[in-house]
Amino acid sequence: MVELRGVDVTFATRARPVHALSGIELSIAPGEFLSIAGPSGCGKSTLLRVVAGLTAPSAGAVTLRGTPVRGPRRDVGFVFQRAALLEWRTARGNILFQAEMRGLPKAWARRRADELIEMTGLTGFENAMPYELSGGMQQRVSLCRALLHEPDVLLMDEPFGALDALTREQMNRELRRVWEATGMTVVLVTHSVAEAVYLASRSVVMGPRPGRVVEEFAIDLPARRDYARTLESAEFQRVTGRIRELLGASGAAD
Repeated sequence: MVELRGVDVTFATRARPVHALSGIELSIAPGEFLSIAGPSGCGKSTLLRVVAGLTAPSAGAVTLRGTPVRGPRRDVGFVFQRAALLEWRTARGNILFQAEMRGLPKAWARRRADELIEMTGLTGFENAMPYELSGGMQQRVSLCRALLHEPDVLLMDEPFGALDALTREQMNRELRRVWEATGMTVVLVTHSVAEAVYLASRSVVMGPRPGRVVEEFAIDLPARRDYARTLESAEFQRVTGRIRELLGASGAAD
């Protein structure tokens, strides 16, 4: 689905050039859930922006479905750390804003929004204003908005980082369920080691800037995952332990 070959990114600043990514080699299969962990400032968010076509690599190549990424992609969904909802629109109105921006057929978009509202447990809250929704509910709306146009790839940049621990756990379970239901390709950036392993089928650890892939892990856990049992499993402990070792070496273990 996604291929990155020798990707470097260097930003020009007034003080000096900033080398954000170095020699990124990464393949992401269709339907895979890939998590990316790494220390702050290592270029994780930049990597997502490169895949989305929002940031051009200084060197190397990126392809999506075999097509070179040379600008913003319409077949990608993006969920950010904060929901960034329009305060004057209802939950449903925020979801449908995606359709308006993309010029999607109105009747189809309304049916699709209804499906997503039901899938993410927002039924009964579709007419609520953002200030009437909890942080977790707002992120559900943001997720629906990103999924409305049925993207090939969903990119998520620390989407639950601002939530409290209990709400974050609930959203982890919800995201895992949505992924199982849709089978789409998901790439998640997170600072939470537990989140990276519980959610993903494979995890990548990046080193300090300039960001590079330090190690990859295939996560041998059941497709259907009970949250409590997963966290107690030997495989979960093995992978989280190794990731913490790697992040600890860069002073970034959570």
